Amino acid sequence: MIALALAAWPLASYAACEGVAPEQKLQNTFARDIGRDLDRIREDGWIEVAMYEDFAPWSWEDGGKPQGIDVEIAQLIAQELGVTARIRMVTPGETLDADLLNYVYRGAVVGGHVSDLMLHAPYDVAYACRFDQVVFTGQYAVDRLAIAYKPADYPDKGPTPPVFRYDPVGVENDSISDFFLTSVAHGATADKVHRYPSTQAAMRGLEAGEVMAVMGPRAEIDAALQPDEAVHEPPLLGLARNSWTLGAALSMQHRPLAYAVDDAIAAGLEDGRIATIFKSYGADFRPPER
Repeated sequence: MIALALAAWPLASYAACEGVAPEQKLQNTFARDIGRDLDRIREDGWIEVAMYEDFAPWSWEDGGKPQGIDVEIAQLIAQELGVTARIRMVTPGETLDADLLNYVYRGAVVGGHVSDLMLHAPYDVAYACRFDQVVFTGQYAVDRLAIAYKPADYPDKGPTPPVFRYDPVGVENDSISDFFLTSVAHGATADKVHRYPSTQAAMRGLEAGEVMAVMGPRAEIDAALQPDEAVHEPPLLGLARNSWTLGAALSMQHRPLAYAVDDAIAAGLEDGRIATIFKSYGADFRPPER
């Protein structure tokens, strides 16, 4: 989802936002208030946080109750602000650009509204330069690509992409893993790539013996890993980026809120609460470089 939007971009070797006019508007829109500022949020006693639906272990609903890593991070932020969190599950669009437009700085054209905050937004300087309507802040974790497998099938060492010229591998359809194995690898593995609607579904395929490995984001793999399965992170030659930093996004009109959110995340990282959240969902935690 997010990784695919960033993976094909080379790491910038130039100054941040070089050649991009400051405060440039990407659309012909008039100035207007977006969302609520920090004072209003504290006065109202709640903050609305948008996150992706059906996206375990990050965010999903179980019996109508929000669950997941991002849900608990939203609650941590709200606690630090002295308010309650209202979780808004949203449907991912075709691109990250569309999600930011719909949920952060404009709202969907029909019946849409922006949320005070959106989680699971990538923190990437080159990408942020395209969106000066959005403040990217509160980096809370690094996710990366990994490969799940059964040690019984690979007793010597975990599989790497060249093996998938011969062995079937599961991926989420239209994901970075799908892109990498079919395009970057010059199509050599194309007939062995089995596409599933999600990484979780691919992991069920691994459990059922439909594939011999699954390639996908580490947190999603960890959450579905079975006792007879293992996971590793081999080098992925030919891929410009195999990890990405996750953070929060909100309207540029509310920078004081951005600072407060960043302080809340920093506190959660420092005292170990965020690491504990990841552990409770069985996900390996890698802190961001802040």
